[in-house]
Amino acid sequence: MKRRNFLGSVTLGSSLLAGTSEKRETGNAPSGKETNAKTALNADLVIAGGGLGGCAAALAALRNGLSVILTEETDWIGGQLSQQGVPPDEHPWIETHGATKAYRDFRTAVREYYQKNYPLTAEARTRKNLNPGDGSVSKLCHEPRVAVAVLTDMLNPYLSTGKLTLLLEHKIVAADVKGNIVQALTAQNRRNKTQITLTAPYFADATELGDLLPMTGTEFVTGAESKAETGEFHAPAKADPNNVQAFTVCYAIDYRPGENHVIEKPQEYDFWKNYVPKMTKPWSGRLLDLSYSNPKTLEPKQLGFHPEGIPTGNNLNLWLYRRIINKANFAPGTYAGDITIVNWPQNDYTLGNLIGASEKDFDKHFERGKQLSLSLLYWLQTEAPRPDGGKGWPGIRLRKDVMGTEDGLAKYPYVRESRRIKALFTIKEEHVGAEQRAAITGQSAGAKAAAFEDSVGIGYYHIDLHPSTGGDNYIDFGSLPFQIPLGALLPVRMENILPANKNIGTTHITNGCYRLHPVEWSIGEVVGLLVKFASSKNVLPRGVREDKGLLAGFQGFVRGEGIELEWKGGGIN
Repeated sequence: MKRRNFLGSVTLGSSLLAGTSEKRETGNAPSGKETNAKTALNADLVIAGGGLGGCAAALAALRNGLSVILTEETDWIGGQLSQQGVPPDEHPWIETHGATKAYRDFRTAVREYYQKNYPLTAEARTRKNLNPGDGSVSKLCHEPRVAVAVLTDMLNPYLSTGKLTLLLEHKIVAADVKGNIVQALTAQNRRNKTQITLTAPYFADATELGDLLPMTGTEFVTGAESKAETGEFHAPAKADPNNVQAFTVCYAIDYRPGENHVIEKPQEYDFWKNYVPKMTKPWSGRLLDLSYSNPKTLEPKQLGFHPEGIPTGNNLNLWLYRRIINKANFAPGTYAGDITIVNWPQNDYTLGNLIGASEKDFDKHFERGKQLSLSLLYWLQTEAPRPDGGKGWPGIRLRKDVMGTEDGLAKYPYVRESRRIKALFTIKEEHVGAEQRAAITGQSAGAKAAAFEDSVGIGYYHIDLHPSTGGDNYIDFGSLPFQIPLGALLPVRMENILPANKNIGTTHITNGCYRLHPVEWSIGEVVGLLVKFASSKNVLPRGVREDKGLLAGFQGFVRGEGIELEWKGGGIN
C-alpha cells in the first residue's frame, strides 16, 4: 500500500475544516481532473502532526485562548495510541504522579468512556483503575479507536467555536522561511492534492519523523552519536547518522477456537520465515520464533504464546503482553475472546530507515514491514509450536476493524526514533542514566537524575533502544526519574519553530527514555504553553529561558496548569 494511499479504509470521514481566517482561491478544474484550489489559513499556532504531542500542544494553547491549526496526515489523531496501535507504555507511578494533569485527565476519560459505553461487569465497572485489556505492558491497555474518540471529545469544543482548525489527511510538503523565521507552511490534502497555506507567529513540529526540521532549515541530528561526541557510556565508538531503532507495523488479533482464519500466505513469507537478524551482538536465532534476545543481557530468552491466555510456565505469554480487551471485564457474550496487539520483538523491522526516506523508499520499507507483520501472523496460524505438540493456531483472526484499515495493519508505522533538533541544551546519558549518574555522583545507590534549573516537566522510562538498522541488538539499561529541561525544546538558531514529539534535544541513547506516551504528551503540552507565555510577554521562546525572572514566571505558569517540575512521592524525592 503506497504511503499516499495508506488511509485505505476511512473510518472517521474526511478532513475537518473549521478555521478562523480563511481565504480561498479556486481555479476551474478540467472535467475529470483534480482541482487546483488553494486555501490560506491563519492562526496563533500551527502544529504539524496529530499524535499525542500535537494534541497536547493544541489543547494547552486552546485552553489558554490561542487559535490553532492542527494537521494530521492520517485520518486518526492520537499517534502512537491510535494510528500506530500501541497501548500506553508508562512508568509504575503513573496513577498518582509523574505526568501532567491533562494527561491523567485523558487517562480518566478513557476509563469513563468504557464505563459509559461498554457492557462492563459490575466488578470492572466499579474498579478504581480499570484496565480494559489487563495487558501486562500498561495499567491502561485500550483500543485505538477509544483514544481517537476521547481525544476528539477533548478537541470538539474548540472545533465548534472555530478556535481550532483540524486538517485530517493533510501532510506538510513545503515551508516558507526567511532567515531564522518560519513564515508559512504548505499542507497538501492527501486525497485530492489540493494545497493550503498555513501562517502563524509560531509553528510546532509534532510529526513522527521530525519532517519540518529539514524543510525549515532547522538544524538537526539523526541516528547514533559517537562516544567521543557525547561521552556516554553506552554510545558507540563511531557515529552513524543512519543507525536508528527499528519501526514496527502493529496489528490486532483475536482467537476463535475451532475456526479457520488463516490468511493467504504472504508474498515474503519464505524470506521472513528463515530470516536471522544480522547484529553485532548476535540475535537469538530466527526472527520468527518464540525466543528473542534478552534486552538487558542479550542472551537468548524463551517466550510463551497461548491465545486463550493460559499460563506458559515461567515464560511471558505474548498474548497477554499488549492485550487491549480482556473478555472477562465485559458482560458474558460481549466478546467471544480477548483482543491483543502484536507489537513484539518478532515484527521489529530493521532493514530500512524511514528518516529522510523518499516517498518511494518509505513505501518500500513500510510495505516490507507489513510483510514481516503478516508473515508473523501466518507463522502463528500455521507453524507456531503448541503446548500439545502440534503446530499453529488457525483460529487466530486478524481484526481489521480494530486498526480501521482494509489490510488490518496499523495506519502508520510505530516510529521509535525521529530527527532531533540541535538544541540549546542536549540531554545526555550523564544526566539520566543510572550507571553514569552513579559514577558522576559517587553514589552506588540513591543517585538522582540531573536537576535542571529550567525544568518544565518530568517523566520516566528505562533507556530502551530496540534493535537498529545499523546492526545493534537491544540497548536496554536503567535510567532515573528525570526532568524535561526547557533548553532541550529550543533550537539553536530558529526562533519560532518548536519540537513537540520525539524530536527534542536528546541523543540517540537518551531518546530511549524520552520517547514514550506520557513524556511525548508533556513535551507537546509545554510547547503549547510556551507559545502562549512568550506571546503574552512579547519575547521569543529562548528569551524565556535566558531571563531568570521570565523563566520563574513560566515555571509558575506551567505548575498552575498541572505540570510537575520535580519528582516527589512514591519513594522518589
